[in-house]
Amino acid sequence: MIHGQGDLRVAELPVPEPGPGQALVAVRYGGVCGSDLHYWRHGGVGDFRLREPMVLGHEVVGTVVGYGAGASGPAPGTAVAVHPATPCGVCPECAEGRRNICRDTRYLGSAARFPHVQGGFAARVVVPCEQVRALPDGLELRRAALAEPLSVALHAVRRAGEVAGRHVLVTGAGPIGCLVVAAAKAAGAAEVTVTDLLPEALEYARVAGAGALVRADDPDDPGWPSDVDVAIEASGVAAGLDTCLRRVRRGGVVVQLGMLPAGHSAFAGNLVVSREIELRGAFRFDGEFDQALELLAGEAAFDGLISAVVPVGEAESAFALAADRSRSCKVLLEFAGTP
Repeated sequence: MIHGQGDLRVAELPVPEPGPGQALVAVRYGGVCGSDLHYWRHGGVGDFRLREPMVLGHEVVGTVVGYGAGASGPAPGTAVAVHPATPCGVCPECAEGRRNICRDTRYLGSAARFPHVQGGFAARVVVPCEQVRALPDGLELRRAALAEPLSVALHAVRRAGEVAGRHVLVTGAGPIGCLVVAAAKAAGAAEVTVTDLLPEALEYARVAGAGALVRADDPDDPGWPSDVDVAIEASGVAAGLDTCLRRVRRGGVVVQLGMLPAGHSAFAGNLVVSREIELRGAFRFDGEFDQALELLAGEAAFDGLISAVVPVGEAESAFALAADRSRSCKVLLEFAGTP
C-alpha cells in the first residue's frame, strides 16, 4: 500500500469475498509499473494525486479461486490474467468503442478518482468476472505478467496507424518503450530505432527487437535516423516529445504515450503546423489485452525483459530496483498465488 510520497508499506488486510458478478483471484505475480513508481516517489502520477492510502498494482496474474453469485468464467484453479479496467459502458466514449478513455472508468491501483480504486498487489483480489482471461496454451504466469504493459504498447502502435514497412522511432527504452518495439515489429515495422540516455536500457531494447540504438544525449551519434515515418514518445519527458517532433518526417505521425509531469509542458508546436505533423495521444488500452496474451504465448524473447522476481515482503527493495533503470527493465512482485 502507498500512504504518501516515499511511504510504501506491506499490510495485512481482510481476505475479500467475491460479490455478485465477481471473481476471486489468487495473485501470483504483479509487475511494478512506472505509474506505481511515480506514486511511491512523487505521491502521484501526472495529474492524479494520492488523497488516501491505496493498494498499488494493475499488472497482475494468478489463478481463479471462485466466483460470487451469478458469476462464471474459467474454472477454479485456471491460470488467468486480469484486465485492470472497468469502463462504465454508457458514456459517449464507451458508446463510440473507445472504452480506454471512458470518463467514468475504474482502473486497478489508480488515484484518478476518489475514493481511489484499490489495486492488485495483494494475495487475493476481487474483480468483475468479465475481466478475467484464461491464459492461452503455452503461456506461463511469469511471462503473462507482461500482458498489461504490452497492451499499452499495442494500443500506442495502433494509434500510430499503418506501420507495416515503415521506420518507427521510439524515445525511451524503459519497459513500455521496449514493449513498443516488440509491438511495432509485430505490426510489420521495417525498422525500429530507439533512443535513451542509458546504454543498459538500450540493450533491453535490443532484446525486444530494436534494429538501431541511439544515445539520446549525443547529437553526433551516427545512429540518428533521417527517415522516420512514425515516432512514439515513451519516456514521459518533454525532451522525448521534442525529439519525436524534430526527427519525424514532414507529414509524419507522433504518438505521445509517456505520461508527462503534471502541469504545462512546452513543445515545438510550430513544427506541428509547418510540417503538418499529426500529434496523437495514446492512453491505456481495451481489446489489445487479448492480442497481448496471444503474442506473449508465441514469443519466448519477452522473458529477457523480466529482470527480477522479488517476494512481496521485500516490496520496497523491488521498487528501488525497478526505479534503477541501469539495473532493471521489468521487475515482478511474487505472491503466494495458490488458492
